[in-house]
Amino acid sequence: MAGPADVPSGQRWNWLPRQGSWGYHALLLTLGILVLGPLGGVTASYMNFSLGFFVGGQVLAGLLGSVVTLGYGSDGKHGANFIQTAAASVAGMSAMGVLIQAMVWMGMPQPPVWQLMLYMLCIGMLGAGVGMLYTPILVDKLQLPYPSGFAVANILRALTDPVLLRRSVAKLGSGIGFGLAGGVAAAKVAFMGTIELSTSTLGAGMLVGARIGIPAIIAGGIGWALVPYFVSIGWLHEGDPFRKIMFLIALGTIMGAAIIDLSLIFWQAWQRLTGRTAAPTATVESWKRVDSKRMFMWVGFWAVATVGVGHYVLNQPVFYLVFAVLLVFLFAMVNGISQGISDSNPISSAFVVSIVMMAAIGLKDPAIGLMAGTVLLVSVSVAGDMQQDRSTGARLGTSRTLQFRYQVAGIFVGAVVAVGFAKLFMAAYPVLLLDQTVMKAGEQPAEWSAAMTYKFVGVLRSLTDDKPYQRTAIWVGVGIGFAVELARKLIKRNAGYQRFVASGKPGFCTDFVLDAVVLPSPYAWSFGGFVNLNTSAWFAIGGVISSFLNSLPKPKPKPGETELPEDMSSSSLFGGGLIAGDALAALGLGVIGLLATLAG
Repeated sequence: MAGPADVPSGQRWNWLPRQGSWGYHALLLTLGILVLGPLGGVTASYMNFSLGFFVGGQVLAGLLGSVVTLGYGSDGKHGANFIQTAAASVAGMSAMGVLIQAMVWMGMPQPPVWQLMLYMLCIGMLGAGVGMLYTPILVDKLQLPYPSGFAVANILRALTDPVLLRRSVAKLGSGIGFGLAGGVAAAKVAFMGTIELSTSTLGAGMLVGARIGIPAIIAGGIGWALVPYFVSIGWLHEGDPFRKIMFLIALGTIMGAAIIDLSLIFWQAWQRLTGRTAAPTATVESWKRVDSKRMFMWVGFWAVATVGVGHYVLNQPVFYLVFAVLLVFLFAMVNGISQGISDSNPISSAFVVSIVMMAAIGLKDPAIGLMAGTVLLVSVSVAGDMQQDRSTGARLGTSRTLQFRYQVAGIFVGAVVAVGFAKLFMAAYPVLLLDQTVMKAGEQPAEWSAAMTYKFVGVLRSLTDDKPYQRTAIWVGVGIGFAVELARKLIKRNAGYQRFVASGKPGFCTDFVLDAVVLPSPYAWSFGGFVNLNTSAWFAIGGVISSFLNSLPKPKPKPGETELPEDMSSSSLFGGGLIAGDALAALGLGVIGLLATLAG
């Protein structure tokens, strides 16, 4: 399939391989999976072992990759997109090595390395396929913003097109500078750490606006206010953060809203299939075309392979493996919506909820839970990366089929290095082998908090102590999300309300209050249940700033100048720069911390 990147254009540097040639793809793959991917992978592994979260590699790889593809002119944005797609897949898979650490903490016998690599590979390929299947819904139909994908698209367009670069360099560059400074300050300045400054979260808020940012802080405030009530009914203990239970409710709200949206999408599809409504006549752009039959075959093959390897190679029960694979189709959608709205892919929450669901159907063995939960964690992480990368491609017009191939190459290498990095870190630092869930506060290692592993092992050990209230919290969220989204659909589809909104400022303001405060989107609201209150505040502040700036009169372009694309506004460029700067700070601090630890 030929995409935009296969069509030769004005090349600045003649020594570069011709676009679309085998040398071109070899160059991009080498940079993506052998240079930038492992660089992002070792950083992601270090962050997950030391902190319990990691920064995705898309923005960093996009920045660095565009330096090489600059020589291809404005079409270089496609090559840089291919590089970041492959590199981010390697980095994202590398962070999954904490699952091996969880095996050690729980005293599980570790399978041979090749078996773990094969299992991770099958799961990653399944996640890539499911993510691609959902792209037409999440990226094309719902048109979710995917803030980091938005940022990468703006960066690649600006850095590879001299005209756009001249028009946007000040805004993008200042955003990167502030983001870099803020990222370093948050880690090194006590006050900034206390207020949980996150320039990437501020930047994400600037990309999505106040209608999405404000609901997040409202949800966080509600969770904080309900802590005494949650304690009184036994859902929390004294001193627990509100998100320890709110994340279950938040996931439920996404599920409830998704029931409404998916039902409408399936109903429209059924109407077309039965001939009751005419199918859209618009032609699909060549870069967007994907062979659906092959994609369904891909997903089916890797779903069977995942269950087969899990059962015949790793000796896990077929029932729970199949159940985990089925949950992938649910959480790839739920988490994809969350990431598309707020830039947050709550993969650890998906893992925890999957274990809660398995406990409800009789699972008692933590070892089986870990191996089945691995299917959720890795697949949903990869699917989220897939959807985010396709959102970047949609803004650039990059071939989806080629981008999928680059992602597959990254997953292949990532499955190998994920196990390799885990073994390397745990061999170099025996402290990582110690089970922190049984340690007292004073015994916890300061440099290696491994918060994600701690959460996994904690919920797995709870399998012997079922907690029905966790399932109740999920169902409460489903009910809230369903009711709110249904009300929103009924109001916003009312012809009279639409005329009122379009009539002037009173209608606009009413619609804004409805979206931001009265009946906010459950997808936007849910972000406040996954993070601390301060993080929600930064997200909301970014949204308010962006909406305010976008409401101001825009200066007309000078004679001879063309207007910037609509999605390259000043706030989106600056916000994307904040995300990029924060990612650079995380990379620098991660590498410095790793080198310092090695030297010590």
